[in-house]
Amino acid sequence: MSGEKKKIPAVEGWFDWQSEEPHLIGSRCKACGAYFFPKETVQCRNPSCRTTDLEEVALSNRGRLWSYTNNCYKPPAPYVSPDPFEPYAIGAVELEREKMVVLGQMARGVRTEDLQVGMPVELVIETLFEDDEHEVLVWKWKPAGEGAA
Repeated sequence: MSGEKKKIPAVEGWFDWQSEEPHLIGSRCKACGAYFFPKETVQCRNPSCRTTDLEEVALSNRGRLWSYTNNCYKPPAPYVSPDPFEPYAIGAVELEREKMVVLGQMARGVRTEDLQVGMPVELVIETLFEDDEHEVLVWKWKPAGEGAA
């Protein structure tokens, strides 16, 4: 199709945006049950386990905001940020099923004033940037139940 850009992830293998509900891709240790993000492929990171028996899993796309802050400074390359730079919120989210905390950027338009520790959040996919051929996608968090941020 003319004019349609190919959607690609900013980091291959970290999230699935093509399924009905987007989710992060992690791994689970079959021996001790520990979850990891990003996905671990070599051995369990649990110091008391250390097995190599891991499986790829779709992680919860919902959780509760564990902590948050804001970023008011443009990150250095290779991070791609809007020009002019726009400050953004960062959230530490305890995943619903796994009970592990994953740090990530909050969705465009979500300010720290909009956030409260313990509030439910959900994973969304946003465009990081576009070039001539691609729409580069990233995952972010947004307060659950709200329309597009």
